[in-house]
Amino acid sequence: MQLLGSGSVSKMKTTLAEPVEYRLPLGDSEVAMNPLLSKKIHIRYLGAINCTHCGRKTNKSFSQGYCYPCFKKLPQCDTCIMSPEKCHFQEGTCRDAAWGEANCFTPHIVYLANSSGVKVGITRGTQVPTRWIDQGAVQALPIFRVQTRLQSGLIERLLGEYVADKTNWRAMLKGQVDELDLAVVRDELMAKCAQGIEGLLEQHGVQALQAIDNGEAININYPVIEYPTKVVTHNLDKTPEVEGLLLGIKGQYLILDTGVINMRKYTAYQIELSSE
Repeated sequence: MQLLGSGSVSKMKTTLAEPVEYRLPLGDSEVAMNPLLSKKIHIRYLGAINCTHCGRKTNKSFSQGYCYPCFKKLPQCDTCIMSPEKCHFQEGTCRDAAWGEANCFTPHIVYLANSSGVKVGITRGTQVPTRWIDQGAVQALPIFRVQTRLQSGLIERLLGEYVADKTNWRAMLKGQVDELDLAVVRDELMAKCAQGIEGLLEQHGVQALQAIDNGEAININYPVIEYPTKVVTHNLDKTPEVEGLLLGIKGQYLILDTGVINMRKYTAYQIELSSE
């Protein structure tokens, strides 16, 4: 085996291409992953986790890469990040007002994606199409452009009464995803939610919530040779060494002939990556 890199791992970086190009950050370097397809790779967890914010060693990673003290105090680990409609900035209780202004009071996109069936989601405008790739979406369509994260969360909650707001990751990894006409789905949702959307427009203003009526859906292809028929997951906490033939990469998962592993889950873990 040839050592390709070692150090603290973080989620794979991506470039929208045909297919998507993946790079795995390890310490100060990045490993190009697409060239490793059809090769045997070996991942070894070195037994240490260093918080991505403060660098201290931690026995457990919280919220994908943080130690417990940082998890409890940082704004990026607050409950409103997962549920943006619960934003409490206006109440003066944001964990870090400067961070909130920089990250939550910035343009966001509400979108429809097809990763395991249609879902609604939100992302900062600067994270398109990265967010869609991270979720393993094969299609995505932006449907609203809004001024704040709170506003995107309110629309997501409204549309979420009719479509899912989470990905069925097992179905996504099996590759059994039928193509959808997302524009038709958008129009149907707009009709069903017309009254609720009108209420949000009255509350926040038409300039704050702008429907994207002419958005174009994009199709995303992933570097996958073979999808698993049964999804078995590797867990570095239980089995610190993982080896197998790399058959594909989708979302933030490496698909091996021995099982799948979510590399984002192990953010801040110290690992070694080798290949034959």
